[in-house]
Amino acid sequence: MQPIVGSPLSLSRRKVLALAACLGFAAYAQAASPGRPALLVVGDSLSAGYGLETGKGWVDLLRQRLDAGRPRWNVINASVSGDTTAGGLARLPALLARDKPAVVIIELGGNDALRGLSLQQTKNNLTKMVTLCKKAGAAVLLIGMQIPPNYGAAYTERFAALFPAVALSTHAALVPFLLSGVVSHPDWFQSDNIHPTAQAQPTMLDTVWPHLKPLLARSAEKRAP
Repeated sequence: MQPIVGSPLSLSRRKVLALAACLGFAAYAQAASPGRPALLVVGDSLSAGYGLETGKGWVDLLRQRLDAGRPRWNVINASVSGDTTAGGLARLPALLARDKPAVVIIELGGNDALRGLSLQQTKNNLTKMVTLCKKAGAAVLLIGMQIPPNYGAAYTERFAALFPAVALSTHAALVPFLLSGVVSHPDWFQSDNIHPTAQAQPTMLDTVWPHLKPLLARSAEKRAP
């Protein structure tokens, strides 16, 4: 689960933490097609499509967009509802070995803040994830998140700043804030006031796309004979 900046209704910390822990863990991965490069998404509920019908999440829409173009990609969604950066880091080596992705999207960190985990550890985990991906030969797109101001100005600012800091230190591409085009539409959130509805998913994809498209193009150039 992820916090929403600018949500018109504030949830108590207890309620937010309870929401973050629900559903268990369920990741989805599309069956790979031979000959296609792989794009791996390692995220939490915002990328896993929490509360949405199958095929309605922004990662599903990304898969559809890429299927309509050339070259086609295997989009592998290894996102897990409730996951933290520590969980993503623990899962990543096996995913890299299995899928051998050319591009990896990392969308994690919001649950770390919701649970009050060390921001330095979150930063370290994300740095290690990007480094592992690059050592495996994958380009990396890091997706930033923000938290509500009721967590305190200092904590909120430090959390938002860690994503560009990681991107800068690791030379990874960055989406500054996944929900930048969504938070101004309160009707685009589910009843928990945290998770975007299906209506918001195309906007989320459009937020990611300009930062992802160059990585896909460079990867295609490298693979060209």
